[in-house]
This record gives sequence, structure tokens and C-alpha cells, in this order.
Amino acid sequence: MASIITEIKRRFNTGSIATKYIYINVGVFIIIRLLIIFMQLFLKEVPFIMYLGTPSSPDLLIRRPWTIITYMFVHFDFLHILLNMLWLYWFGKIFLQFFSGRQLGGLYVWGGIAGALLYLIAYNVFPYLKQFPSSNFLTGASASIMAIVFAVAFYQKNYAINLILIGQVKLIYLAIGVFLLDIIAITSENAGGHIAHIGGALLGILFAFQYQKGIDITCFMNKMIDKLVNFFTHKPTFKTYRSDHAFSKSKKNGSHSRPETDDEYIRRKNAEKQMIDEILDKLKHSGYNSLSADEKKKLFEASRK
Repeated sequence: MASIITEIKRRFNTGSIATKYIYINVGVFIIIRLLIIFMQLFLKEVPFIMYLGTPSSPDLLIRRPWTIITYMFVHFDFLHILLNMLWLYWFGKIFLQFFSGRQLGGLYVWGGIAGALLYLIAYNVFPYLKQFPSSNFLTGASASIMAIVFAVAFYQKNYAINLILIGQVKLIYLAIGVFLLDIIAITSENAGGHIAHIGGALLGILFAFQYQKGIDITCFMNKMIDKLVNFFTHKPTFKTYRSDHAFSKSKKNGSHSRPETDDEYIRRKNAEKQMIDEILDKLKHSGYNSLSADEKKKLFEASRK
């Protein structure tokens, strides 16, 4: 058992961001299913969806704001998670041919938020949907995955994939077909899910168009994700001050302030690495001439280290 857990950890740590999201979704699914079985054995209520899914009621969402994030990692049915994870695996691999893992990570979250917001608006604006009880809850990674699919489809409009029984089809045609099916199904039993798909798709299209202009809308989200990860992974015990390069550098600059702590040093290095990664990604997609003078200087300094 220990070896299995070790192998899962290794695959998680070495896998792409798409792989990490698959592991998180599957892990949450297994935990929820086990808890449901346990609670049903004791004839207790299973209120998970109320606290993890995004509600259609604005009043309820205000009381449970975390659900706008948690819902995109929650699945209750095996077929639901199977199809979503297959799409995330297939189209995540295509996405990573043209974009970075950080962009996929940020876009997944943005797509999920866009899907949830459109779902919330639709259920409180359209008379047809307003007639249903306000106790509807949205779950699943579909909106996030649609953002990834539509981002790469509209960024690489000539990219083709092979479909069983059909043959080679341009990805953008598949995306448009899925979009039309979601519009047609807006008044179906799973109206909320189809509306969320549309929200995620529109966010993906926005990402593609903005990126072609040199604007990466995932940067802000990635910074938020970094802060969240650092908050949960950093476990301070006591502060150790660095007395090597950081201290000598402060002396050279004539500064009499204390040297960096280990924590400050690690955060500074992570920030520098993130900045260089973003510059390299811009260089990859837009060329050297697209870099500002400051970005060229930072890239040059990094190459000398």
C-alpha cells in the first residue's frame, strides 16, 4: 500500500498540470463516494452538494462563496467524471503543445469561474429558468475543460484531430459543434451544465483572442494560485537568516538592514523564476522583438547566472 501511495505521489509531482488536475478531481471523487457510502450506512443525510456545488441562489452563494471554486473539482457520477477527465487528458495534451502548464492551470480556474457566473446569471434572469427551485447546484469540471478546448481551437484554427468513424476534423469545427449543442440544450434537464459549458467556452475564446494581442489573462489567476499554494505548503518553524550572498549583497549596496530569512530568499527566487518563465513564454510565441527593454535585460542577466 505504501508503495502505491509513493508511486501516486511521484506521478503527481512529475506529471503535467493537466495530470495534476486529473489526480485532484479523481481524488475528490473517491473521497466523496466513500463518505456517501459511510453516511448512507448510518441512514444519515448526504449534504455534500450543498456545500461544494455552486448554488443558483445569489443569497446562498454569498454565504458559501468558496463553492464557485470547489464545484469545478466535484463529481458524483462515475460516467460524469470519466468523460470529463478523458476530455481534460486529450485536450490538455493538445493545449500544452502551444501554451505553458501555468496557462492551462490558470485557464482551468478562470473557465470554471466564468461557467459558474453565467449559470448564476441565467438562473436569475431568464423567466424560464427562474421558475425552477433556487436549490439547484452546479458541479463538475466541464466549464473549465471547455475553456481549454476553445482556447486552443480558436488560437490554432487549422489544428486537426482524428475522430473515430469520421476521420480528420479541424478542432475548431468540433468546438463550434459542441457550442451549438449546448445552446440547443439550454432548456433541457441539465440546463445549468450546458449554460456553464457556454461560459467556459466564451472564456476560452477570450483567452485566445487576447493572447494573440500579446495579453495573457491567466497571469493574475496564476499569481493567486501561487499565493494559495505557498500559504498551504509553507510551514514556518523558526526564522533562519541567510548570511551568504544575500548578506554580502546588502553590504555592497550600503544597506544596513538585516539579511534575508530563508523564507524570504525562497519567495524571491520563486518570483524571479516565475518572471523568467513568463518572459520565455512570450519569447516563444511572439519572438525576441516583442520583449521590452527591461524584459531583454532580465533575460540576459538570468542567462549569465
